[in-house]
Amino acid sequence: MSRISLDGVIKAFSARPIKGIRIVGVDGPSGSGRSTLTRRLAERTAASVVEIDDFVSWSDFAGWWPRFDDQVLQPLLRGEDAHQVRDFENDPYGRSLARWKTLPWTPLVIFDGVTSTRQAVADLLAYRIWVEAPYETRLARGLVRDGDQAHSLWLTWMQEERAFFLKDATRERADLLVDGDASSSVIIAVDELVTIDRQ
Repeated sequence: MSRISLDGVIKAFSARPIKGIRIVGVDGPSGSGRSTLTRRLAERTAASVVEIDDFVSWSDFAGWWPRFDDQVLQPLLRGEDAHQVRDFENDPYGRSLARWKTLPWTPLVIFDGVTSTRQAVADLLAYRIWVEAPYETRLARGLVRDGDQAHSLWLTWMQEERAFFLKDATRERADLLVDGDASSSVIIAVDELVTIDRQ
């Protein structure tokens, strides 16, 4: 393992050639520390953030992608604002759609969330970051957020994540591997990440 500064990450993805818009994906299993990293990167840049949580739900782990592609990805690639309808507001099971949300076009956008660097979009991203943490750590973080009543939901969700990521080879495509457990303190203290060396 080694360390990289947040400025070093920003320098790395800023150096990548793009066509019109620079999209950075922050992916990895739930509870790994993805959103903490995204928040820190957004604070240091002029990036807009697309939260995959606006699409994903307990009842729909990955099948929402066509709606994401139509409402967010394709408009941004055309240089247009994204207009998305949320499915998580007041309905954690995602069985209904809620209000519309507009994301103004900006030259730098971060996709934050599970499967955000999946194969279907990987080649359109300027940079792909994978964040991971031990199973027990992720489950504990999730239950702190969602409550003990969500325990069985989390266990099912984590199985779905594992199956998807293995089939999609998401981790293998990442430009940067981040230890979300070890990074949880140093990212706030000294603006650094603990990275994982490839075998």
